[in-house]
Amino acid sequence: MHTRFLPIFLFLGLLLGLPVQAAAQALNRIVAVVNDDVILASELEDKVRLVRSQLAQQDTQAPDPAQLERQVLERLIMERLQLQVAERNNIEVDDETLNANLRNIAAQNGVSLTEFRQTLESEGMDYAAFREELRNQIMINRLRQQTVINRIDISDQEVDNLLASQTAWSDQTRDYHLGHILIATPEAAAPEQIQAAEREAGEVLERLRGGADFSETAVAVSESETALEGGDLGWRKAAQLPSLFADVVRDMQPGEISDLIRSPSGFHIIKLIEVRGDERHVITQSRVRHILLQPDEMLSESGVRLRIEQLRDRLETGADFADLARSHSTDKVSASNGGDLGWVNPGDMVPEFEEAMNRLEPGEISEPVQTRFGWHLIQVLERRERDSTDDYQRSRAREMIRQRKTDEEMELWLRRLRDESYIEYRLEPSAG
Repeated sequence: MHTRFLPIFLFLGLLLGLPVQAAAQALNRIVAVVNDDVILASELEDKVRLVRSQLAQQDTQAPDPAQLERQVLERLIMERLQLQVAERNNIEVDDETLNANLRNIAAQNGVSLTEFRQTLESEGMDYAAFREELRNQIMINRLRQQTVINRIDISDQEVDNLLASQTAWSDQTRDYHLGHILIATPEAAAPEQIQAAEREAGEVLERLRGGADFSETAVAVSESETALEGGDLGWRKAAQLPSLFADVVRDMQPGEISDLIRSPSGFHIIKLIEVRGDERHVITQSRVRHILLQPDEMLSESGVRLRIEQLRDRLETGADFADLARSHSTDKVSASNGGDLGWVNPGDMVPEFEEAMNRLEPGEISEPVQTRFGWHLIQVLERRERDSTDDYQRSRAREMIRQRKTDEEMELWLRRLRDESYIEYRLEPSAG
């Protein structure tokens, strides 16, 4: 595999569970029943093979076969549950959207879609399976946005409280690289279930403090979403962490492992891997304008994509951006100003919009960009560096609070989803 493809393949593989070979179409045994659906042995075997390969690439020792099978099966179960809810909520991803995402992935790797497909197939991946697994992941992301993320509110008072103390703000803007292990308990767990989970977590903590590798242990026993990544939470601000984590890591030293941390989800163990400070106060602002088109009862998703491409062709041949924005953009607020969104700070726009905007030179017009709001054409008018400490800190504080609330609510929502579902295990002991 070309080196430049490795990060995106790891990301997609860990999230999507892509088969490294086309799964056999013959009937095989059921390893789990998930409500009215099933997971087959072939699906599990393909995913286990992929995860084992990825752990080797990360120099992480895989747990014994039975533990790895259990971890991988749990991930497949959670993915299946979310797809079932997405289907009930009529969340769909049409082929136009799917193809646009595939083109974006190829572009991020500096190749055409044809070259990207050839690379996948040369590595033994079935392109049709890749497409469908990507479709599933987009559906899950939309479900999470609809069910959890869009419902998170942040008040000005919460931001004010975070910024109230300079000392507290200094703590909150420090970066922490954390490892995480969760020994979960069900929602409304009985006392004996809580005691059993606490005993198991205590035994895990004892092994870790006795020298066991944290990443390998997380892969083997953790019940968090990051288990198969070795429990790695990546770099987070303290305010992006659940409050009970932030209070603990502030007093930890790099390499230190926490005591057990109790939450409604179970018992947590965290390891502080690294710490770094953050002194940034100067930001790059972009003055940007856009044209937005959205599907409605009169215009399908594919129709919107065609119209936005036609508008871009007109811009390429000399049409005035502001005139087209006024006459065509469905963002009526900015349309009246010729599509002008004014000066925007990092983090103000949704990620897809911001990534496209940041790649543009002043005066350049983007290719059509899809976000959850619709399809955009984006033009950066100018950029400037600005010492915007107050605005910057408020924006950062708001985003940190949003991330922390999202993590907390997502964990509770996934746990509740699992607890309210019918799951039957039929996994036979591994032969190794």
